[in-house]
Amino acid sequence: MAIEYFHFDTYPDTKTVEGITHLHNDIFGSSDDLAGRMKEKPDLKMEVAVYGEKIIGYKIGYALNREQFYSWLGGVKANYRNHGIASKLMKQQHQYLKASGYKAVQTKTKNKWRSMLILNIKSGFDIIGTYTDGEGEPKIILEKKLVE
Repeated sequence: MAIEYFHFDTYPDTKTVEGITHLHNDIFGSSDDLAGRMKEKPDLKMEVAVYGEKIIGYKIGYALNREQFYSWLGGVKANYRNHGIASKLMKQQHQYLKASGYKAVQTKTKNKWRSMLILNIKSGFDIIGTYTDGEGEPKIILEKKLVE
């Protein structure tokens, strides 16, 4: 499988945003104005996996402050899962963040997204808290230190 990986330091071109939005809708059922929400985020960074002309995976995050980064959204198209794409996107994101001086990366997930929860834990994240979101669903807060 010849998958190409790309990094975006800024809000990407229209074709990329449309591809990410389409994939996000496929995975989560709705985009909730994802493109508009991405424009609002400080120091937006994206990792994107492309197969042929199609975006098959993405990882989006933004700065919480100068030292902490929030890994906000991500996913891999269902028929491309279990090929290490999410792991590669995460590894690429963390390498970039470390090189950029970030000291930690945080993320949140739900228990129903078990594969993401397991990947985060296997990748060195620690569970640092939980809370119940506006829809009454429990969310798990994770953090990984990027300095050794």
